[in-house]
Amino acid sequence: MELHAVDPAAAAADQQSHVPAHPGRPRQRDEGTEQVDERSARATASGVTSALKWRAPRPEGETKMKTGPAVAEILKREGVEYLFAYPVNHLIEHCAAIDIRPIIVRQERIGLHMADAMSRMTKGRKMGVFCMQSGPGSENAYGGVAQAYGESVPLLVIPAGYPRRIAHVPPNFNSTITMAHVAKHAEPITSGADIENVMRRAFSLLRNGRGSPVIIEFPAEANGEDAPDPLTYEPIKPTRYGPDPAAVKEAARVLVEARRPVIYAGHGVHWAEAYDELKELAELLAIPVCTSLQGKSSFDETHPLSLGSGGRAYPRQVRHFLDKCDVLFGIGCSFTETNFGISMPKGKTVIHTTLDPNHLNKDVRCQYGLIGDAKLALRAMIDECSKLVGAKKRDAAPVVAEIKPIADEWLKEWMPKLTNNEAPLNPYRVLWDLQHTVDKANTIITHDAGSPRDQLSPFWKTTAPHTYIGWGKTTQLGYGLGLAMGAKLACPDKLCINVWGDAAIGFTGMDFETAVRERIPIMSILLNNFSMAIELHIMKVSTEKYRSTDISGDYAAMARAFGGYGERITRPEDIIPAIKRGIEQTQKGVPVLLEFITSKEVTISTPK
Repeated sequence: MELHAVDPAAAAADQQSHVPAHPGRPRQRDEGTEQVDERSARATASGVTSALKWRAPRPEGETKMKTGPAVAEILKREGVEYLFAYPVNHLIEHCAAIDIRPIIVRQERIGLHMADAMSRMTKGRKMGVFCMQSGPGSENAYGGVAQAYGESVPLLVIPAGYPRRIAHVPPNFNSTITMAHVAKHAEPITSGADIENVMRRAFSLLRNGRGSPVIIEFPAEANGEDAPDPLTYEPIKPTRYGPDPAAVKEAARVLVEARRPVIYAGHGVHWAEAYDELKELAELLAIPVCTSLQGKSSFDETHPLSLGSGGRAYPRQVRHFLDKCDVLFGIGCSFTETNFGISMPKGKTVIHTTLDPNHLNKDVRCQYGLIGDAKLALRAMIDECSKLVGAKKRDAAPVVAEIKPIADEWLKEWMPKLTNNEAPLNPYRVLWDLQHTVDKANTIITHDAGSPRDQLSPFWKTTAPHTYIGWGKTTQLGYGLGLAMGAKLACPDKLCINVWGDAAIGFTGMDFETAVRERIPIMSILLNNFSMAIELHIMKVSTEKYRSTDISGDYAAMARAFGGYGERITRPEDIIPAIKRGIEQTQKGVPVLLEFITSKEVTISTPK
């Protein structure tokens, strides 16, 4: 295959020639009688009564509200704006009738990933909701539910179910049973009359405590059952709880007396929006801060006390300070041991603050446990520490003086890769140029599993909260695309980017068409080396005999065929101009896929 850089004029012309024939999302129209009548007609044609008619007085004896419309109305009251879905599930029509916009994906897992990002970026205020058909649809969706469970993300999953009389008869897939161990709660709708209780339980569990999916299975006959009429359902208010004051006082004393403390901040800091408190405590006691991949961007990584983030790959200063610390203060984290997270040092005094008591002592032994919301816990710790040290901040100069030379030397060693001027392109050069071209504070970026995660996370310095969607527990290939699309819907004013490889695009690449059809202008950065490069060293024989690690494709052409903007880049000098062209296209509302032809780079930053 001949590799060549795309001429911008030719790319633009080719782009125009691939405008999709389908209309995509309907244009917005002025509210008025015409639109209401159109909605009512559309709803009536599909057997759905419009929201306006539900709320209007009915003559005595008229059919009561049914369960399907009641569920849609409850979602509306809970602030749900999008229903991520794949047919057939009658909830799609019921939601569309009251202006909850359906986003129809090409496969179930992507819909769950989009719902995942919606919950993350709105901190659950606009809960991510996904529905799908019974049987195969629910079977296909399982991976996305498991991913959200592993990442502690709340989302509501509403699978259609088999009729109750055969719901427990093999081989029918029963979502309530099968998904229960990757959900906080799973139950079927047993009666339309009880729907308010069912949905109240669901949203209370979603909005309180540690995040996790909730499954509400919708049996086939439930759709036509009577619901309470009128609905008295009221939205659930989230609650927060904080740690035991006595435990805080003891933990604060330990932290203040520590000689070399380190803060390890996780995903819970994002959910609690405890950014100011994290910074305040770090500056008060001059403590360096490391984040997990999920916690990345909860602390400004240009701050002098920042160590960066730790995953499978990490900056040298992360390992240095973790290994040499005497007290490790984990805040909003689970300390879950995975193959893709940084290992915690042994023999340290650990203060573990988490929302879920089941996480205490799960993977890391802690001497001091604090249970509660990260914001409340940090505020309590700040207050107690201030009593011990006074209002004056400790001098951070010695800590900063230790961090900076280690960080500078580590980065200097990586600069030959980060600024590599060869072709095929070094992926580190692509990501380095990307970081220095976009407005990072107004960009939300996520990665895919494997090399994209490990090549991006140590070097991308975040400066604003939740501008990086980090993950890495179950590491499903293709996760990043759905996250970027969901983030764009939640934050339409941000540039939303996913970075993936040629293996990941093979899993979910068809859903780039969803971005085009639903007019979700993300920018997708593809690092294509035509190989499963990180598997080469463990698949030597199968590669030599059968080329088992070879993969291929012209993905920029695929993007153009779908109606998006696609460009293939092969020369270092074309990287930044291509990124700028991509940004311009997203500003015009066009999804972008930039395909960079890269070397088989397998080196990652794992300093000892």
